[in-house]
Amino acid sequence: MDTPRKAGDTMQAQDPTLSTAELVRRLGAIPAANIGDAQERIGVASALSPSWPGAKLAGPAYTVWTRPGDNLYIHKALDEAQPGDVIVVNGGGDQSRALIGDMIGLRAKNLGLAGFVIDGAVRDADALADCGLPVFARSVTPAGPYKFGPGRLQLPVAIDGVVVAPGDIIVADADGVVVVRREEAEQVLAEAGKIEAREAAKRIAFEGASV
Repeated sequence: MDTPRKAGDTMQAQDPTLSTAELVRRLGAIPAANIGDAQERIGVASALSPSWPGAKLAGPAYTVWTRPGDNLYIHKALDEAQPGDVIVVNGGGDQSRALIGDMIGLRAKNLGLAGFVIDGAVRDADALADCGLPVFARSVTPAGPYKFGPGRLQLPVAIDGVVVAPGDIIVADADGVVVVRREEAEQVLAEAGKIEAREAAKRIAFEGASV
């Protein structure tokens, strides 16, 4: 991949000029790897992967912090999240119980949510693929969840050691998940666009050299 910004450079929070919807649209068109490079290769949740081939998503984070193996607060999140949101769940990395399956997936799809990013397990991967809901998680298991709580909504959470605040922009594709701080999103967008363009030019040069 292309060289990230020089070591020691820091991103400065800027007054936003683009709407969240426009940032999501533009960032969602850029590979997650380029976005990770644009922010010095941090903010990358490497342990989380798509639960079905071809899944990709982009959207603002609606955050959930739940007891491992319990999805009561995911159900509560479905009552409050807005269309286009990505429900981001800190499930403690537990892989013994699936936190969502196709029933939650179908409900989320009908609500217009962008998908799920879960630091934990999921199930019904084929059915999630059939309904077209993008889901990224640590693993897949047939074991179902408990529904007792406790949990919290719309607080900063951690997924694979990466902090996600409500409203941060999530981008995920075949390579995995990246988290873009909302305050830095325009700067990351600009830098990621430059990296993507440089790589595209290199590919053309490489292809020309091989002819």
